[in-house]
Amino acid sequence: MERKTISVTGMSCNGCEQNVESALRNLDGVNRVEADHDADTIDVILKDEVSDDEVNAAIEQAGYDVVA
Repeated sequence: MERKTISVTGMSCNGCEQNVESALRNLDGVNRVEADHDADTIDVILKDEVSDDEVNAAIEQAGYDVVA
């Protein structure tokens, strides 16, 4: 398992947090996800089979930008 903190832009409320959390929970291999719009971060715990590209794509499809 791997824990990551991802910096994002575009989250402005609790609803935004719920949107991105829901998008990430739909990925196989995501064990835990917690978004924080005040800190502009998403904390995730992943199994090894989930790639960074898959995670980033899910965040972006939910309408938020991943900060490189």
